[in-house]
Amino acid sequence: MICCLFLPFMLGIPLLWPCFTAIEISTTEKVKHPAGSHLRVKRGWMWNQFFVPEEMNKTNYHIGQLRSDLDNGNNSFQYKLLGAGAGSIFVIDERTGDIYAVQKLDREERSLYTLRAQVIDSTTGRAVEPESEFVIRVSDINDNEPKFLDEPYEAIVPEMSPEGTLVIQVTASDADDPSSGNNARLLYSLLQGQPYFSTEPTTGLYRLTVSESAPAGTSIGKIMAYDNDIGENAEMDYSIEDDSQTFDVITNNETQEGIVILKKEVDFEHQNQYRIRANVKNRHVDEQLMEYHVEASTTFIRIQVEDEDEPPVFLLPYYVFEIFEESPHGSFVGMVSATDPDQRNSPIRYSMTRSRVFSIDDNGTIITTNPLDREISAWYNLSIIATEEYNVQQISAVPVYVQVLNINDHAPEFSEYYDTYVCENAGSGQIIQTISAVDRDESIEGHHFYFNLSVEDTKNSSFIIIDNEDNTAVILTNRTGFSLQEEPVFYIAVLIADNGIPSLTSTNTLTVHICDCDDSGSTQTCRNKDLMLAMGFRTEVILAILISIMIIFGFIFLILGLKQRRKQTLFPEKGEDFRENIFRYDDEGGGEEDTEAFDIVALRTRTIMRERKTRKTAAAEIRSLHRQSLQVGPDSAIFRKFILEKLEEANTDPCAPPFDSLQTYAFEGTGSLAGSLSSLGSAVPDQDENYDYLNESGPRFKRLACMFGSAMQSNN
Repeated sequence: MICCLFLPFMLGIPLLWPCFTAIEISTTEKVKHPAGSHLRVKRGWMWNQFFVPEEMNKTNYHIGQLRSDLDNGNNSFQYKLLGAGAGSIFVIDERTGDIYAVQKLDREERSLYTLRAQVIDSTTGRAVEPESEFVIRVSDINDNEPKFLDEPYEAIVPEMSPEGTLVIQVTASDADDPSSGNNARLLYSLLQGQPYFSTEPTTGLYRLTVSESAPAGTSIGKIMAYDNDIGENAEMDYSIEDDSQTFDVITNNETQEGIVILKKEVDFEHQNQYRIRANVKNRHVDEQLMEYHVEASTTFIRIQVEDEDEPPVFLLPYYVFEIFEESPHGSFVGMVSATDPDQRNSPIRYSMTRSRVFSIDDNGTIITTNPLDREISAWYNLSIIATEEYNVQQISAVPVYVQVLNINDHAPEFSEYYDTYVCENAGSGQIIQTISAVDRDESIEGHHFYFNLSVEDTKNSSFIIIDNEDNTAVILTNRTGFSLQEEPVFYIAVLIADNGIPSLTSTNTLTVHICDCDDSGSTQTCRNKDLMLAMGFRTEVILAILISIMIIFGFIFLILGLKQRRKQTLFPEKGEDFRENIFRYDDEGGGEEDTEAFDIVALRTRTIMRERKTRKTAAAEIRSLHRQSLQVGPDSAIFRKFILEKLEEANTDPCAPPFDSLQTYAFEGTGSLAGSLSSLGSAVPDQDENYDYLNESGPRFKRLACMFGSAMQSNN
């Protein structure tokens, strides 16, 4: 077995870590074998570990000793050292197994050496035991000063910046082992500018900001730790000390950064600054090195909460008010209150959405605007809105529930209509009816009614009432015998009072019919008669309604028939062919010579093509024009009247279709009988004509005579 010997002290400083005992565990198993066989020994090794301080100036610094449990001290064994640094940095005494460091070591250059040890029998030259592997670790001393990573630093800060404004973050590193005491722990301080600036002594100033309106899960910022290892040995895990309920940090596995996130929303008015401590540890640590990673590297983070313009906040999440019904207009209901949570403390305006019964003023006071009736509505759900005057976009709402309390404002009354009968031969004290009452008011203790007869009925009544004290009462006869002929009906005034404060009383009338009962004394016969009478009355009413409906429909059909008949006879010319002669008389009264008859059938014919006539002389044409012009005017008026009558007929037709229609009349006129007045095609020249006869044609042709007569004279 090879034993490891360690130095209990290094440079007068106790080691902060325990030494691992390097022991070779050997197990020997004895087994029965046939004669001539040998025992086989199996040995197992645990790796050994030695420590040597760096920068050791002493030559041949003794590190430790390797020794086999088979070595009996006769110098027959030889120890060999193999591996990186063997023979150059580390040497071994072949006879004793002592290991020495012959060079000064620098942990920052190399912190671990892996070597192998072997024990050989010097007489045979064979290995006595298998090779044993062990490591030599270079322990750290504080021989490196911290260095800033990106110096020199430059920063700009705006003037009038408030106290606590982040200016810059500086980062320094130390090559010493951070797990070795305080060798790599850094402290920051300012050499100049202390009156105006300060720095976090342990972190170099992490300062983050978060808005109070940021939702949970928002990323606030990042932090970064440094590890000189590579691969999985450089992987880290970040955490927050004291299990913060407001902030958390998660690790970015790609960049090895710590991302600070918001776990729950913050409130500037409640707390505007937080100071948390973040830890970082290596994720993968070998079990043998776990003791050197007990303490994590830490940094402080200061988080500033930024103020945001927030909507008003009501003092309560909801309000419940009570008011008695029938309260007068303007009665006080309750008051709500909201405040601006921001520092500027904006005034608040109140409003109410869609309510005809309540209103609210600028102070948040709710009053009534209309009477309240609990029997109509016992609860009202209102929504009150608060608006900031400085920023009308900032609003909030709160529900308000108003309960209308009951007052005794409804008197009790019969629970139903009673149809009461009593026999003519009824005896005194006979129960004829049981009555009960209802009250629309709400009663906290429960309703209780009291039944009595009016004062007049109590003195002179033929009936009495007994209160059962269970909200019912019975009506009894107070005499023997009744007469259907003399008094067929009795009206009893029943007083019903409730137990409200104040108590209300109502007068209810009970109608009692005298009945000619059968031999058994039952009033069912009278009830059946009344039922049949009511049913008969109902039948008569139904028949009357049906007859009225039939009369109304008959009247409608009659009107429609008359309209249809009128349509057929109003304009009989639509179905007949008129061939009567229409006579036209000239206004000059020419007698039979000026009378012409024509057939109106021409109005229904297609356009009559004019025959081409030979061109007449000007004098002949004018004479013809004079004759025919006297006949054109009246004829056009007749045609116009005829067309207007047809148009009126179409407009007033009640059976016309409900869409536009086209009425066609086959008449275009035959043109002027005087022929064309154009001079085109005229074979006779104008200068050969004599127009003196125009002077004899009357006043209508006077101007024409002047024109042609003067023209001819000037030409001559």
